[in-house]
Amino acid sequence: MVLPVVHYGDPVLRKKGARIEQITPEIRRLVSDMFDTMYDSRGIGLAAQQVAHAVQLTVIDVRGMKDRPSTMQIDGTEVDPEAHMPLSLLNPVVTPSGKQIAGAEGCLSFPEIFGDVVRSERVQVEATNVDGKPVKFIAGGLLARCVQHEVDHLNGILFIDRMTSDEKDEVRPEIDALQTATKKALSKR
Repeated sequence: MVLPVVHYGDPVLRKKGARIEQITPEIRRLVSDMFDTMYDSRGIGLAAQQVAHAVQLTVIDVRGMKDRPSTMQIDGTEVDPEAHMPLSLLNPVVTPSGKQIAGAEGCLSFPEIFGDVVRSERVQVEATNVDGKPVKFIAGGLLARCVQHEVDHLNGILFIDRMTSDEKDEVRPEIDALQTATKKALSKR
C-alpha cells in the first residue's frame, strides 16, 4: 500500500527513531508499504520518519541508477550491488570512511528541492533485514550517499542540515514555502 510521504515542516521528520526490538507483522507490513511508497514516488531510499513512523527502519533500492554507480563489498569481496537490492535496514549502524565528497541530493520529503551535500565516499553498514538476518557490507558511490541520507533521517537529521549555508540560501525560498504549506495543512487536521 502506498503511504503518504511526510513533507518538511512535519515534526516527525525531526524525531529520532526508536530501536526496533522485534520484527512483528506490523513491521513487516510497514517495510512492504515503504517499498510500495518509495517505488511509487520514484525514490531510491525511504526512511520510516518519511511515512510518519519514528522507528529505526529504512528501505533502499539503487537498481538501474547507471549515471551514478554504486559499489558494494561483502566480506572483503566486491559484489554487484544490484544483486543485493532491495535492502531493508533495521537499526542500522553506519561507519563513514574515505574522503568527503560533495554530490547532488534530493529528498521525497522536499519535492523538487535539490542541493549539494558533502558525505563520506564509503560507509560500513551493519543492520538487520526484515527477515531478522544480519546485514553487513561496505558501500561506495550512490549507495553510500543514499545510506547516509536515510540513516540521517532515522536520527532526525535532514539533508538541508548538511548543506553549506550558501547552498541552503539558494533553496531557502522553496524550503520556507514548503514548511509553511506543510504546517498549514497540519493545522487543518
